[in-house]
Amino acid sequence: MSVQADDVIRCEKLTKRYKDGDILAVDRLDLAVHRGEIFGLLGPNGAGKTTTVGMLTTLVVPTAGKAYVAGIDVVRRPALVKRLIGVVAQTNNLDRALTVRENLYYHGRYFGMNSTQARVAAEESLVKFRLAERAAADVTAISGGMAKRLQVARALLHHPSVLFLDEPTAGLDPQSRLALWDILHELHAEGQTILLTTHYMEEADTLCDRLAIMDHGRILAIDTSKNLKESVAADNIVRISSPGDLDALASILKDRIEGVTMTQRTDNVIQLHVKGANGVLPKVISVAEQAGYNITDISITEPTLETVFIKLTGKELRD
Repeated sequence: MSVQADDVIRCEKLTKRYKDGDILAVDRLDLAVHRGEIFGLLGPNGAGKTTTVGMLTTLVVPTAGKAYVAGIDVVRRPALVKRLIGVVAQTNNLDRALTVRENLYYHGRYFGMNSTQARVAAEESLVKFRLAERAAADVTAISGGMAKRLQVARALLHHPSVLFLDEPTAGLDPQSRLALWDILHELHAEGQTILLTTHYMEEADTLCDRLAIMDHGRILAIDTSKNLKESVAADNIVRISSPGDLDALASILKDRIEGVTMTQRTDNVIQLHVKGANGVLPKVISVAEQAGYNITDISITEPTLETVFIKLTGKELRD
């Protein structure tokens, strides 16, 4: 893997095994995240995303390989790395004994700010993250979306080189999710480097400059969302459901439908990757009926990151 001067995160064959080697959570991961980009790890639960973040944030000790954050070895100098990063965990880990304002203030003090600096930084963050109206509230009394914004505000208070977000919108309602996306776009515009994990395709598509698709501890592909979708080599994806021998039906459709570049079966659905889509749905139905199949459901969409995942793994992106 080539090293660039603006690589803020770098992993070389990073590996983690659990339970005496029985579980390979992360498998020889090579990765580089550039300064100022939002980089996403996209994959299902159990793909190794959280373990990867755990190693990069010094919470999990690697079994093998190397990892560097801002040029610092995360294993050799974990205390220094912790001062250079901000972390937002999946779970709400705010101090429940403190108010919204106090969670920010004491975080600043912990990172070496004097009383005045911490107070000023806390007040600025309250405004920036739309928390000022609830500054004096107990954190147990604020909404889930507001709590997540407070976690992000707290993680950024000491101006870290990298912000790590592990499934940042999991469990949030759609309005809160969009509000957090807006904040992340603002941070990106300010030049903040962000690494996030997600299993939401739309989130990865909307936020990330580049992303890595992960499954079973391995990176399957890294690129921009646009390039990943173009790698499917199809203009449209036709999904077909039908009783009967779907493998045989897929073979028939590939032979008889013009423009089909690839067929895949996932569970009880056939996917046709098609170049061009002019009148393809009636043709599919006609060919299937002539072969003795009854189509129970059919749809057509443009390629998505889900399509890319299915192409790479042969299965849908599971929760």
